[in-house]
Amino acid sequence: MSMDVGGTKGGIKSDINVTPLVDVMLVLLIIMMIVAPLLQKGADVKLPLAANTADKPETQDQTVIAIDKTDRYFLNGLPVRKEELRTRVTEVLETKQERIILIKADEDARYSAIMDAMDELRASGIEDMGLITEPKTRPGSGGGSK
Repeated sequence: MSMDVGGTKGGIKSDINVTPLVDVMLVLLIIMMIVAPLLQKGADVKLPLAANTADKPETQDQTVIAIDKTDRYFLNGLPVRKEELRTRVTEVLETKQERIILIKADEDARYSAIMDAMDELRASGIEDMGLITEPKTRPGSGGGSK
């Protein structure tokens, strides 16, 4: 307990010192601000460029299947084998209202790997799928076609 300086000698100070609490909370806030983008990264894929793109706001409720250039599959950032893809997608979509799957495939991924993922999704009853691409006119790309 702390003592009150000045005034009556020997009295107990009943105020709570919140300065250490604020310091700890600020440190935790900074840690969360640094770690949160790293957790949302998912699979490292280089998206293909497309001219006909529509911006879709990213939310945490989206279900994304990523396919990297070595044909590895990721469901919402977690690695999954092709054999498990159908059951894992069904489990993820059980609690969601929006049954749309977004496919985020690397531009160097094999076409057959992307089609295998789409076939697994159709087999589990999902018909609404979208492909995530980068717009051709993104900054730094030159904006021109070859």
